[in-house]
Amino acid sequence: MDIKVDKVSKSMGEVHILDHIDIAVHKHEFVVILGPSGCGKSTLFNIIAGLLLPDEGRILLDGKDYTGQTGRIGYMQQKDLLLPSRTILDNVCIPLVLKGMPQHKARQKAFSYLPDFGLEGFAAYYPRQLSGGMRQRAALLRTYLFASDILLLDEPFVALDAISRRKMQLWLRELRSHYPCTILFVTHDIDEALMLADRIYLFSARPAKVRLEIKTASAPHDVHKETILHLLEEET
Repeated sequence: MDIKVDKVSKSMGEVHILDHIDIAVHKHEFVVILGPSGCGKSTLFNIIAGLLLPDEGRILLDGKDYTGQTGRIGYMQQKDLLLPSRTILDNVCIPLVLKGMPQHKARQKAFSYLPDFGLEGFAAYYPRQLSGGMRQRAALLRTYLFASDILLLDEPFVALDAISRRKMQLWLRELRSHYPCTILFVTHDIDEALMLADRIYLFSARPAKVRLEIKTASAPHDVHKETILHLLEEET
C-alpha cells in the first residue's frame, strides 16, 4: 500500500508548524523523516493517522483520499502505552478484539507472533516486569496487529539506552525481511536514519519544509551524513 502526503500545511494558533509537506512512501518501503526536535514531525504523524486535520492538503492511500480517517494505519508513539494491568499477551491482542475477533482467537493469533517479535516466554508478564526494549517490541507487535500494511513509528527507540537502541535497530531491520510492510519512521538521529531507511526526507526547522530527499543506497553513508549535517547546521 502506498501513502502520499500531498501539500499538507498545519498551524496551531499563531504557530505555523508544517508548510506544504509533500512526501510519498511506496509499498514495502522504509522511509525516514529526519529533522530537528520540535520541527513538526509528530504533528505530521497525527495528521497521517487521522487524529488531526490539516489546514491544507490531503493524505492519500493508494491514490484515494484518506484525510481524517482512521483504521488502516498503525501508529506507534514514543511511549509504549501498554496497559499496566494487563499481561503482554492481553496487551498485544487488544487490536484484534477491537476489530471483533473473539477473545480466545485473538489470544491465539497474538501468541503465534510472540517468537518473531522476541517475546517468546513473556506472554504472562506485565509491562513493569520488562525492559524498555521488550516493552517496545510488544508495542510494535500491537501496532502491527492493528494495521499491518502501513506503520507509523514515531521515535520508538528514543527513550532507550545506546546499547538497547542499537539492538532494537538491528532487530527491526531483520524483522522487515519476515514481515514486509510500508514503514514511515521519525527520528532526529542521523545514524539511525541512514541505518534503517531506503529513503530519507530531511525536514527544516519549524515551520517544517522538505529540504532534501535522499536515497540511502545512492552513496556511502558518510557522504550522506556530511550533507545532512551541513544542511542542519544552516538551520542553527
